[in-house]
Amino acid sequence: MLYLLFQLRTSVYSGLNLFQYITFRSAFAAITAFLIGFVLGPRVIRRLAKMGVIEKPENPDAPALDSLVAHKKVPTMGGMLIVLSVVISTALWARPTEFVFLALLTTAWLGMVGLVDDYTKLLGQKRGISSTQKLILQTVLAVALAFILFHSMKDMRWGTQLSIPFLSDTDIRLPMLVFIALAVVVIVGSSNAVNLADGMDGLAVGCVIMASIAFAVISYVTGHVRFAAYLKIPYIPGAGELSVFCSAVAGAGLAFLWYNCHPAEVFMGDTGSLPLGGALGYVAVVTRSELTLFIIGGVFVVEALSVIIQVLYFKRTRKRFFLMSPLHHHFHLKGLAETKVVMRFIIVAALLTAFAVATLKIR
Repeated sequence: MLYLLFQLRTSVYSGLNLFQYITFRSAFAAITAFLIGFVLGPRVIRRLAKMGVIEKPENPDAPALDSLVAHKKVPTMGGMLIVLSVVISTALWARPTEFVFLALLTTAWLGMVGLVDDYTKLLGQKRGISSTQKLILQTVLAVALAFILFHSMKDMRWGTQLSIPFLSDTDIRLPMLVFIALAVVVIVGSSNAVNLADGMDGLAVGCVIMASIAFAVISYVTGHVRFAAYLKIPYIPGAGELSVFCSAVAGAGLAFLWYNCHPAEVFMGDTGSLPLGGALGYVAVVTRSELTLFIIGGVFVVEALSVIIQVLYFKRTRKRFFLMSPLHHHFHLKGLAETKVVMRFIIVAALLTAFAVATLKIR
């Protein structure tokens, strides 16, 4: 919106050309998203508390954890604050392109799925909507996105190329069914992985901030013909605008972290974790960074794997491999303070972010 407004005025005052630069708009998208979340945060938290939207930390599957989380009876569904901040900031600062529209659609759709899930839990359904229903809604979105993206990008030189970290000049073009299957796995898997990591104050959002910063950089260089050629990475025309979206996610995440850091005043719930994860997966598909996502989101990958290992091991041996899954609960039950677990996970996420960005040059 602001991009179009100032584009019309550049002929009157050349100084407004500054708004044509993606880097400038990305920075202000982050600032705008932060200010929206920071200002509206207290009001949203008070409103959720007044409505009785309170987290119920009791976990019948892990009674040993109850004593550690008994104090966490604070408002949930705070993810709507993140979604609102991201959508408004992106709409203000990004150029209205197909990639940006689909990013906002992904955020809004998965935000609604999470909202319904959180709300049904408050109505007395302990598990919310069923895992099957949630998976179907995520998959429908992912298939639609993958189909649209394939037909939008198939005529681009690198549009359906599989980009492999550390390797350049790979020429692996994915056929439609493989492209769609990979995109669905990445988007749905990322959405659920972030959801699994959302179990401690500031953990999920802190790691998402790191990942969104990485994808802001990747989106920018992927959409810049000279940088892409220099780095020998796929060039995707129009992908640069997603750096504005990713910056908005980082800014909104920082605002939410202000109220979600220990001791948390609000939780994001599925309303926030599902769209954040899905958004990261979507950007990875557009920028042809599906494999790089496994590095950037390494914390989320390990969290998801810990759940899979726990389930498979228990089915085979009737014993638990970890004290509890996801992995952050295992360390908590071993005696590590929650704040220490969270900070160490975020440090790892920051290191993985730096390493993933470095892989753009190491080819």
